[in-house]
Amino acid sequence: MKFVDQCDVSVVAGKGGNGSVAFRREKFVPFGGPSGGDGGSGGDVVFVADPGLSTLLDVTYAHTLRAPHGQHGMGKDCYGKGGEDLVCRVPVGTQVFTQEGHELLYDMNAPHMRVVIARGGKGGRGNMHFATPYDRAPRRAEAGLPGEEKQLRLELKVMADVGLLGFPNVGKSTFIRACSAAHPKVADYPFTTLVPHLGVVRIDDDASFVLADIPGLIPGAAEGAGLGIRFLQHVERTRALLHLVTLDHAEDRDPVRDYEALVGELLKFDERLATRPTIVAMTKADLPEVQEAYARVKPIFARKKIDLRLVSAATGAGVRALLIDLFRVVRAQAADPEAEAARAKAPGKRSTATATKTKTTTANATTTTIATTNANANATKSAAKSTNATKKTKAATAKAKPVAKAKMTPAAKERAKAKAKAKTASEAAPKARRAAETVAKKKLDKKTRGAKRATRQRRR
Repeated sequence: MKFVDQCDVSVVAGKGGNGSVAFRREKFVPFGGPSGGDGGSGGDVVFVADPGLSTLLDVTYAHTLRAPHGQHGMGKDCYGKGGEDLVCRVPVGTQVFTQEGHELLYDMNAPHMRVVIARGGKGGRGNMHFATPYDRAPRRAEAGLPGEEKQLRLELKVMADVGLLGFPNVGKSTFIRACSAAHPKVADYPFTTLVPHLGVVRIDDDASFVLADIPGLIPGAAEGAGLGIRFLQHVERTRALLHLVTLDHAEDRDPVRDYEALVGELLKFDERLATRPTIVAMTKADLPEVQEAYARVKPIFARKKIDLRLVSAATGAGVRALLIDLFRVVRAQAADPEAEAARAKAPGKRSTATATKTKTTTANATTTTIATTNANANATKSAAKSTNATKKTKAATAKAKPVAKAKMTPAAKERAKAKAKAKTASEAAPKARRAAETVAKKKLDKKTRGAKRATRQRRR
C-alpha cells in the first residue's frame, strides 16, 4: 500500500432542512391551526482515530468530505429527518491543520479518539412555532442554516517510542528486521527505505516498545538534499532516539562527522529533538575493519560524554543489551510527566531556511500592502478635493443666476386644486371603509350576543 503522510482535504457539513408552512385540514376540525414541522439538522463530519490504519491514502482520494443535508419539515407536525454524520477514519497520530495559517486544530494521538471537525447546520422552525393570539395562522417559517466548511491539511506523525536515525546504508533496515517482525526492503544501494517503517520490539512478555525506521539523512537535508527532512516529523513523538553510525569507505565519511551532521540536521528541523535522550551505536560489528574503527572513535565519543555501542544485526552481537537499555529509557520517559508534557507540545523551531523565506515573503507582502494603502489614501483625498470644487462651482452658479418663479395660469391652478382634492379623497376612503367595517362588525357582534342570550333563556 502506498504511504501518504500529508494531504489537503475539504470538509463540508450538511445544511439544515427548511421549516414547513402547513395547516390542519381535517373534517369536523374547523380552524385547525398551523401544523408545519421543523427541518432536520445537517450531518456532522467526524474524524475517528483508527489503530488499524497507517496511511492517509483513503482521505487523499476523497478530496471533499461532504455530510448529507437535513430533511425539510412536513405537515401534520412532522419534523424532518436529521442528516447522518459522515465518519472518516484516519491513522492514530494524525494532526489536523488549517490550510491558510497552518494552525493546529486537533491532534488524533489516541486510539479510537473521536473529534467533530465540522458541525452541521441547524434546521429551521416550522410555522407551528409562530402562532400567537394575534396571528393564529402564520404563513412564515425559517430556512435551515448552512453547515460549516473548512479547508484542512492533514499530517501523519507515526506513534513510536524510539526513532531510528542514520545515514543511508548504515544498517537501519537490517537492524529493525533483526529485532522485530517488520520487513523493510534491504539492498546494497542508498535510499532503499523511502517511507517510515514501524516494528514492535518485544523484550519480554510484558515489556515491548515501538521502533520507527526513518529514511536516511545526508548533510544538507534541510535544504532539500536527498529525501530532505520531511520524514523527520515522524520522530517528533518519540521518547528516545537511536543514532546508528558505521564505517563507510566513501570520501568525507567518518563515524564522528556522520553523527555531528545528524545532530546538525536535527537542530535545523526542531531544536527539541537534539535534546531528547539519545543512544549511539556502531553497526556492522561482524566486519574486522569496523571493529578497528570502533576502537579508534570510541574515545572521541567518550569525550563528548557519549557511550558508543558496538552491535551487529547480522550476528545479533550486542543487540539484546542495546534493546534493554532503550526500553529502560522509554519507560523512564513515560514515567516523567514533564518529559511527556514537553513531548506533546507544539513543534518547535523548524527549517531555518523555510522560516527565512516565510519572513521575507511576509515583509514583501506587508510593504506592498502599505504602498497600496497609501496610494488609495491619496486617490481618496484627490477625489474629495474634486468633489468640494464641484460643489463650490454649483453654489456660485446658483447665486449668479437666480431661478425665476414660474407664474401659474388660472386653468393650471384649477387642475392643481382638483388633484389635491382627489388625493385627499383617496387617502380618506380607506379610513372611512375601515370605520364602516368596524361599525358593522360591532353591530354583528351585538346581534350575535343577543341571539345567544335569547337561546340561553329559552333553554332555562
